[in-house]
Amino acid sequence: MLMNNRVNNMMRTYKFRIYISKSIQETIEEHLNICRYLYNYLLEQKTKNPKLNKGDTQKLITEHKKENPELKKVHSKALQMVNNKLWGNLKALGKLKQNGHKVGKLRFKSSKNHYKTIEYNQSGFKIKDNKLYLSKIGEISIKLHRKIKGEIKGVIIKKELTNKWFAFFQVEEEPKPLPKTNKVVGIDLGIDGYTIDSDGNKFENPKFIDETLDKIKKVQKNLSRKVRGSNNYKKTKLKLIKVYDKLNNQKNDFLHKLSRYYINNYDKIVLEDLNIKSMVENKKGQKTLNRHILDGSWKKFINLLLYKAEGAGREVILINPAYTSKKCFNCGCVVSSLRLSDRIFFCPNCGWKIDRDYNASLNILKSGLGESVVPAEGRPLLRVIPYIKVISGQVSPMNQEALPEGRGLRKPKGFRSTPSVREG
Repeated sequence: MLMNNRVNNMMRTYKFRIYISKSIQETIEEHLNICRYLYNYLLEQKTKNPKLNKGDTQKLITEHKKENPELKKVHSKALQMVNNKLWGNLKALGKLKQNGHKVGKLRFKSSKNHYKTIEYNQSGFKIKDNKLYLSKIGEISIKLHRKIKGEIKGVIIKKELTNKWFAFFQVEEEPKPLPKTNKVVGIDLGIDGYTIDSDGNKFENPKFIDETLDKIKKVQKNLSRKVRGSNNYKKTKLKLIKVYDKLNNQKNDFLHKLSRYYINNYDKIVLEDLNIKSMVENKKGQKTLNRHILDGSWKKFINLLLYKAEGAGREVILINPAYTSKKCFNCGCVVSSLRLSDRIFFCPNCGWKIDRDYNASLNILKSGLGESVVPAEGRPLLRVIPYIKVISGQVSPMNQEALPEGRGLRKPKGFRSTPSVREG
């Protein structure tokens, strides 16, 4: 079982669109090329002398500046971050090898397209009057659509595949815990309903990929007819990139707002610790299902909950997903004959009949809390919430009886101890 409940200062990233002139773009691209050259130089020295450490390669930058004055065009902090990037890549490669993956040597950045970011750490930049000032680059217009809260520790400048430029600010913030709600929730992640929770809410899965798939196929078909490298090929490829970019933006907006709903309304949130790769591999031949599993971005949703919970003083608990769907919440009997197409859970042992995913959400909550949980009665199941309400922020929480600190769901008045029969 995994959980997070840290309350230390946390790092948050703010992303803003920047608008650069042609001359500034030329300067940035020159700096990127210099950084790429330096990265390759440091990697070459490390390859020749494996005993070099991070401090040694940092000293090499100072020495190499004397031999190559071009390096002085780039701010010293940006050059320092090139060294950090190299050692970060070496560390990541070593970790993959340690985990049993077959890896080769770290590759050189052979093309200007392979080095895409300029980073400033601690100094060399400032924001004033909707302008971003970068030392040795110049003044850049920036669209600050929200206030930056906290201390800015660094900034990364990047051109994305859509040809749009962005600034990513790394900010250290002091967590501001939300008021206690004394409410807990178990969440089952699904295809038809994106989340089905133990409070009886079924949030509709927007399935943006279904709306976009025909357009993607059409643009891909046009791209296949173009001569690779031609202007028409580049224009069509950019069009395809923009379609995917819009799709990702739609998904991210939905996931951010849905995760914010749960963080705002619950002290404890329990979910399954899902292995997405294994789920897809086990469903070979089910193309549509696999597409929806991958498009669902369940891992990203869980990571957003963990990330937001850290600053809000909430607790996210991840449990082993074994048998949550096939176990009867009422008596604990495992119904192994249950198929994926069976949307109603019926227990032959006790007669418990309920929506399959709602049954799973109750099992998830019970497993996460480690104590008895009783479902609330006296209202229809499930409350289906259209995804458009999530995006527009129009979802209000269902009333749940307030809980004592650290306890599970309180037994509702009039609850029958005999097995209840429900249709979901």
